[in-house]
Amino acid sequence: MHKRYLLIGIDGGATKVNGWSINVSENKFTLERYNSVAEYADQDNYINDFRPINLEKQLAELENGKIQISDSERKQAQAFIQATFEIIKDIVQQSGINQVLIGEGMPGLKTEDQRGIAVMANGPRIVNYCDELERRLEAAGIELIQPIAKLGSDAYYCGLGEEFAKNGKFANVKNSYYLGGGTGTADALKLEGELINLDDIKDWFVKTWELKNERGFSQQRYASAQGIQEIYAENTGRKLGELNRQKIYPIQIWKKACANDKAAIKTFDILTKNLARLVYERISTLYSGWQDCFSFVSSNRIKPRSDHPYKGTLLDSIIIGQRLGEVFKRAEDENILWEPFLKKLSILINTSSCLDETAKSHYCPNGEFHKDIIENSELREAPALGAGIDAYFNHKSETKPEEKDARARGNSRN
Repeated sequence: MHKRYLLIGIDGGATKVNGWSINVSENKFTLERYNSVAEYADQDNYINDFRPINLEKQLAELENGKIQISDSERKQAQAFIQATFEIIKDIVQQSGINQVLIGEGMPGLKTEDQRGIAVMANGPRIVNYCDELERRLEAAGIELIQPIAKLGSDAYYCGLGEEFAKNGKFANVKNSYYLGGGTGTADALKLEGELINLDDIKDWFVKTWELKNERGFSQQRYASAQGIQEIYAENTGRKLGELNRQKIYPIQIWKKACANDKAAIKTFDILTKNLARLVYERISTLYSGWQDCFSFVSSNRIKPRSDHPYKGTLLDSIIIGQRLGEVFKRAEDENILWEPFLKKLSILINTSSCLDETAKSHYCPNGEFHKDIIENSELREAPALGAGIDAYFNHKSETKPEEKDARARGNSRN
């Protein structure tokens, strides 16, 4: 049967952009065979030694409404937009379908209209992202059946992917936390059977990248694949670029640790300590409210309130996804990463002063963390799926208002 339009989900990251065509059947979503990936570094305008504007300065400019884009940001933005344009054009050519509906997730804080990037920790700010992308698509003769509604949160899109994909881990649980680690970190929550937009609960729940440990590092460093590489590079006196050229990624570092490489073992010691603290913070915040486990990357970040409507929540599952999930899957039941992580988390819970016996027995029956609560997601492309899902529901809501809130209803399957 001829398809009226092609649904494309795009996962934009700090180093590359990845797009997939998506099939929809009874509000269940799967990836189709059309896929395209483009590295920003392969584009003509890419600046190899680009340095993002200081994050505090970016946040301050967003706060006062005076975002001052630098010349280097403008140039680097062209590489980001061109890479996205190229993958859309490639997927259109592969499929032979010229009418498209596009959903895209990008890291960073968005502009007021949600169609641009106002703050970006690992790249340029691009306040006119969607306008410029749509201009290029129109010039190429590619027809959008609807303007790009927004640049969504890659983290929220991970949650949508896990909820509505056929093999998603959110589908049959009431309360769950998702931690996905790639170049950066994605947090997602499902509470009381509904997906939660973390921007709506920022007054009591803090995203991983916002949390800072005693060394002054964002917790994103300890919950992302690139962060694992950065820690190993620091321990070996090497540079991240060198590790990438030599194809030394987190799984290779884990293998080195298993082979008794001291720098790799130290890397995973640091990682498990910080990951355990992060997961404990999630557990304790949901059950008892904010407990001052961390400080914040931004000095202007308002301290979370300790009271919230979900207090007393016990998680049915904690999902580890993306490349971080792949490492956990490989390390399952091993004494590098998996076992030390569970041991450290057990200690934090058992010695907690804010968790009562109900919570402690839920997470640590017999004194040890219930390892079945930890699940590894096999949905590597959750952000791209979620982006397409959001675009699909947004388009449906234009003609069928009853579909408008389907994304947020955990029991919506019709």
